[in-house]
Amino acid sequence: EFGLDIIETPEGDKWPQLIVQQSLDRETKDTFVMKIKVEDGGTPPKSSTAILQVTVSDVNDNRPVFKDSEVEVNVPENAPMGTSVTHLHATDADLGSNAQIQFSFSNQISPATKRHFAIDSTTGLITVKQPLDREVNPVHKLIVLASDGSSTPSRATVIVNVTDINDNVPSIDTRYIMNLVNGTVLLSENAPLNTKIALITVTDRDADLNGKVTCYTDHDVPFRLKPVFNDQFLLETAAPLDYETTREYAIRIVASDSGKPPLNTSAMVLIKIKDENDNVPVFPQPEIQLSIPENNDPGTQLIKISATDADSGSNALIIYSLGPDAPDGFNIDPRSGILSVVKRLDREKQEKYSFTVIARDNGSTPLQSNVTVKLIVQDQNDNSPAFTHPEYNFYVPENLPLYGTVGLITVTDADAGDNAVVTLSIINGKDNFIIDPKTGVIKPNITFDREQQSSYTFVVKAVDAGQMQTTSYAKVTINVVDVNDNRPVFVIPSSNYSYDLVPSTTSPGSVVTRVFAIDNDTGMNAELQYSIIGGSPRGLFAIDKTTGNITLQEKIVAADQGLHRLVVKVKDLGQPESLHAIALVHLFVNDTVSNATFIQEQLRKSLETPLERNIGDNEVTPQTNGYVIVVIAIIAGTMTVILVIFVTALVRCRQTPRHKVVQKSKQSGEWVSPNQEGRQIKKKKKKKKRSPKSLLLNFVTIEEPKSDDPTHEHINGTLDLPVELEEQTMGKYNWATTPTTFKPDSPDLAKHYKSASPQPTFQIKPETPVAPKKHHVIQELPLDNTFVVGCDSLSKCSSSSSDPYSVSEHLDKSTPD
Repeated sequence: EFGLDIIETPEGDKWPQLIVQQSLDRETKDTFVMKIKVEDGGTPPKSSTAILQVTVSDVNDNRPVFKDSEVEVNVPENAPMGTSVTHLHATDADLGSNAQIQFSFSNQISPATKRHFAIDSTTGLITVKQPLDREVNPVHKLIVLASDGSSTPSRATVIVNVTDINDNVPSIDTRYIMNLVNGTVLLSENAPLNTKIALITVTDRDADLNGKVTCYTDHDVPFRLKPVFNDQFLLETAAPLDYETTREYAIRIVASDSGKPPLNTSAMVLIKIKDENDNVPVFPQPEIQLSIPENNDPGTQLIKISATDADSGSNALIIYSLGPDAPDGFNIDPRSGILSVVKRLDREKQEKYSFTVIARDNGSTPLQSNVTVKLIVQDQNDNSPAFTHPEYNFYVPENLPLYGTVGLITVTDADAGDNAVVTLSIINGKDNFIIDPKTGVIKPNITFDREQQSSYTFVVKAVDAGQMQTTSYAKVTINVVDVNDNRPVFVIPSSNYSYDLVPSTTSPGSVVTRVFAIDNDTGMNAELQYSIIGGSPRGLFAIDKTTGNITLQEKIVAADQGLHRLVVKVKDLGQPESLHAIALVHLFVNDTVSNATFIQEQLRKSLETPLERNIGDNEVTPQTNGYVIVVIAIIAGTMTVILVIFVTALVRCRQTPRHKVVQKSKQSGEWVSPNQEGRQIKKKKKKKKRSPKSLLLNFVTIEEPKSDDPTHEHINGTLDLPVELEEQTMGKYNWATTPTTFKPDSPDLAKHYKSASPQPTFQIKPETPVAPKKHHVIQELPLDNTFVVGCDSLSKCSSSSSDPYSVSEHLDKSTPD
């Protein structure tokens, strides 16, 4: 900013001068400090320094600056005088008098604005000078000058918005559409809805909500104000008019703005109603309810019906008549309105009547109204209970549980109330059935068994609860429907020990024997079908599934000789589950019966063989069988000799009187069993006479040595066989010369077991109450039962059969204590 210039005088002096090299700005920097050095030209030179401080003085080179050049403020129109509008702020960078600012209004603003506002020249505060009115001038524009004495002052603009205050009351302008008579509108009571009466215009000088006007009537009248535009409303009818109700209306129309608080004004509209003949006859109630007992006398008066009419003169004269829906038998007097019934009523035919009665006035244009008459005919106990059927037939399954539902007896009574309350009861059959006295549900008090009784019949009595009770009766028959609860029972063959002889010369297609079974059920439950389920491996025999005839299918060859066991199954066609039974049919293919004992042995083996195996599957060839017989005979003979020697020696060494008695008993012909056992057999025979159904009398237990062959596992243990059987169950052949039962004194049976039998040696001992470890129970087939029911093998049936003729049960009952 500064430089140093040297000026030499004529005398040779040097004068330093400080030169300003750049423009100075005090507002930027107002003080400069510099060091000045002077130096001579000697050697070494000498110098001296001085400090120079330069201060820049102020010049009025800056205009005032407003903080805000444009300001907008809101002032309510009711602001009192002296209210601050805004405070302007301006600054000047100069100093002293150069920085003194003066505020003033510009001459460009209107005189009216200058009258309303004032400004402080020193502080710049603008205030309200006179009251404001938004409705006259809502906005004022102020131009404010700020000057520091220079020729160019600064300018700022202030916009003053005068805000509205709800200070104006709405105004109402009424223009009538209908003609006025003395300031009153005349309107007929028949005027239709929406009839226009006047146009109402409302205004408000205020703004926004303060100028928003609503128009309404101050009380409930049949007129309304319908908005047309924002500030216009139509006064029109909103409901039918009635001269008889209101003859004149003074409607006060109120206009109210939405300011806070709201301001309102009102105007009156007077309307007079002109009378017309518009009233119909009026009944005191909309519905008339009557009652009369049935069986009434014709001509009985019911009620006097009356109506009123608000009109006068002939318009109020009322004539009564029955409506078109009125039934025959009723009449009404046209002047008095007396309603009567002209016939005898029957409640059971029609209990309720509903019809209308018309009341018509006598005007030039008649008006009419009607009332509904509802007549209830009261009941009398003139009807007896009625069953829906004179006889009921119910069908129930025989397995219906105790107190299960058999059926429903429906009874009605044409009467009503207590006269129709019917109580049911059973006259006969109370021990077997019960009936609900109210609902009529019949339930059994017993369990059914169709095979014992297939139907029940009794009478049900129905009594009503009227004062003079009436009674009816109905017959009920309950039919027991069969359920497949009986298994088929074989009748033929009568025994599983029997057999039939089939000669070798029998031709194919011949019937060799037949089976026959019965089923105590009925229908499909008793329809039986026969089938062979085992014992005919190569189809030598076949059975007719319907008749049970067993026929020879192929020619008999040498290999077919011997005993054949057919496992025959009979099943019924019952639903949902079929029941069945199984029997054994033995056919001995040979020309003659030469050795009955051999056949009986074969039958015994057949019973020991499981049903799923054929009785000839494990048999050896005749040659091998002969060798086995010889070996067994030698062994049996040797063991017999040794046993006899041992017993003889033992008896001689320890002979006692008791042994002598026993030996004497043996010599007298007793076989196997001691005398005590013999007495037991006699008792059992007597018991058999008392219970002829039991075919199994006495049993012996035959123990067989356990075989090592696993295929013979089913015959291990002990085998219970009957000792005495009924003679007729052994077949259809005559056994006069050969014993037919395994009796203890049978010499042929004893001989068989003591001979060289090809079967394993058996030890025969008396039956004891101790059950053996394993049994093969064989049951004799009685005349009224089957040998096996639904079992696959003899071994299974022995443990699970529930047949009353099973061997195990008989043993338990017959074993002595």
